[in-house]
Amino acid sequence: MNATTTCPRDLVLAQIAHRETDHVPYVLGMEENVARALDEHYASDGWRALLENAIVTVGGANLSVAGYEPGDSPLFTDAFGSVWRIDRRPNHLAQPALPEASLDGFQWPAMDRCFRPGWREKAEAAIAARPDRLTVAGFGFGLFERAWTLRGFNEALMDAAGDPAFYDALVEAVAVHQMEVIDCLLALPVDGILFSDDWGYQQGILLGPERWRRFIKPRLARMYEQVHAAGKYCLSHCCGSVVDIMPDLVEIGLDVLESVQPEARGMNPYALKQEYGAHITFWGGLGSQSTIPFGTPDEIRREVARLADEMGRGGGYVLGPAKALQPETPTENAAAVLEGFLAQAGVPWPA
Repeated sequence: MNATTTCPRDLVLAQIAHRETDHVPYVLGMEENVARALDEHYASDGWRALLENAIVTVGGANLSVAGYEPGDSPLFTDAFGSVWRIDRRPNHLAQPALPEASLDGFQWPAMDRCFRPGWREKAEAAIAARPDRLTVAGFGFGLFERAWTLRGFNEALMDAAGDPAFYDALVEAVAVHQMEVIDCLLALPVDGILFSDDWGYQQGILLGPERWRRFIKPRLARMYEQVHAAGKYCLSHCCGSVVDIMPDLVEIGLDVLESVQPEARGMNPYALKQEYGAHITFWGGLGSQSTIPFGTPDEIRREVARLADEMGRGGGYVLGPAKALQPETPTENAAAVLEGFLAQAGVPWPA
C-alpha cells in the first residue's frame, strides 16, 4: 500500500521503512556553475524554488577541507596537522600529519577544535527552518579516508598490507575520536548521521574485502550501534563498487547507502534492489559518469522515470544522481535531470 504524503521528510521515513509512497523523495545537488547555467537556460532562477530536496545535511564539524578558499597561500593545514593544496580541484594532500608509521606523540584534536564557532546554534537554526525535511549531520572523512589523510594514500595502503598492527591501531584511534565527534552531533535534533567514506573504486574495495572486514567493519559496527542507540538513522556516502561488502553493510545495520554508482562493478541499482532492497535503502543511482554527461535529454528523462518506478517499488529508495551535477554537465542534460525529478514528484512546470 502506498503511503500518501506530501512532506519530504515523511516520504524519506516511509521509504526507509520500506513503504511505497505516491512518489519517491529526491535529492538533487549541483555545482553552482551548473545552477547558474540553468538560470540562463530558463532565463529565470524560478526553478530553484521548485526543488524540494528531501534530505538536508547540517553540522559544523571542522574536519575536512571543504569550504576553505586559498588566500595568500594555496596551502591549508587541517585540525589534525595534515597540509592540503586547496587551489586545485579537487583538493589534495600535500603533507600528511603522520609521515612515519607511528602514533607516538600525536595529539588528536580536542572537540573544541573540531567544530566551528557557533556551529550548534547555526545547525539548530537550519533544522528549525526546514522541519519538513529529513535532517542529517555529517562530519566528513570516515575511518578509511581519515587514516589515509593522516598517513598519505599510498602509505596507508602499504600499512594495511605490510604493517597491519600499526594500521589496526591507527584505525582504532580514528574510530575513538570520531565517536566523540558523533556524540556531539547526536545532541542535535537530527534524524540521522551521514557517514562518508570512499572504500570503493570502480572495480571493488580499495583495501580488499577481507582487510575491510578486519580493519573497518568492527569499528563501523560500533559507530552504527552508537547512532542507533540514540534513535537515529545511519546513512553513508560511498563512491565506487561496494557490492563485495553489501552483506556486511546490511549485517551491521546501515540504513541508507548513498551514491549507488551504476558504472562501477556490480553496482547496477536494479540488481542491488532485487538482492538487498528488503534490507537497506538506496539513495542515488542516476549515472554521473554515463547517463548524465553522455545521455540525450530524452534518455535521461526515461532513466529518471524508471528509477523512480522500479527502485521506489515497495519502498527503500531516494532518487538522486550518483554525484551532484558536475561542472562539465551539458546544460540541456542538467535541465532534463531537473525536469525529470520534478515530473516524477508531480510538480507542475511553469507555463
